[in-house]
Amino acid sequence: MATEATFTIPSDQFPLGTVFHQLPNVTVTLERLIPAQNVVIPYFWVRGTEVDDIESAFTEHPGVKAIRLVDSVEDEYLLRVEWALDYDDVLTVLAETEVPLIEATGTNQQWTFEIRGDDRSDIAVFQRRCRELDIPVTLTELHALTPVNTATEALLTDTQQEALVLAYERGYFESPARSRWKPLVRNSASHSRPSAPASEGDQARPREHALRPYSPILSGHLKPVCA
Repeated sequence: MATEATFTIPSDQFPLGTVFHQLPNVTVTLERLIPAQNVVIPYFWVRGTEVDDIESAFTEHPGVKAIRLVDSVEDEYLLRVEWALDYDDVLTVLAETEVPLIEATGTNQQWTFEIRGDDRSDIAVFQRRCRELDIPVTLTELHALTPVNTATEALLTDTQQEALVLAYERGYFESPARSRWKPLVRNSASHSRPSAPASEGDQARPREHALRPYSPILSGHLKPVCA
């Protein structure tokens, strides 16, 4: 089942993060990522500044082989970078694992990026490779792309979302699994606020439907996916 995940990483740990040393108030948004021979080529927007030489804000990074201004509109700049594949970071891990990048946005606080895998094992491979390279990524969201009847049914409660993220972080979806599901559910529930009584039937049903894509997991019938 196709799965999307959201990760965060400290701003100085993500590629292109050196821009915040000179331009701390800008926002950087990755437009697209193109793997090429010996390099990864990201196109990205820098927004929130007006400078004469935007390229110089990035050239200090050891992973940058070349950078070029493609276009600019007022305080927005579109740049093209040639990024060295032999420099270990998130961009090279994305290219190596071939996990599609949906979006990445950076500020001087942190980077947030979304990726998509054909199934959970793709996400597990990406995260494991980051750990091997000591890249400090933190998983914040994990959800399956499953058709639902309404927008309400697509929502998980805070407790359900926390349980899924906790299971992923503790290796439930790895092979062999490093954790069992039921203790994780109890662990998550113990740290969550009590839900309001389901006295209104119309509010109880959407929560039940929202959990439907994950019912095989929560019922303990789904075996961990091989990574």
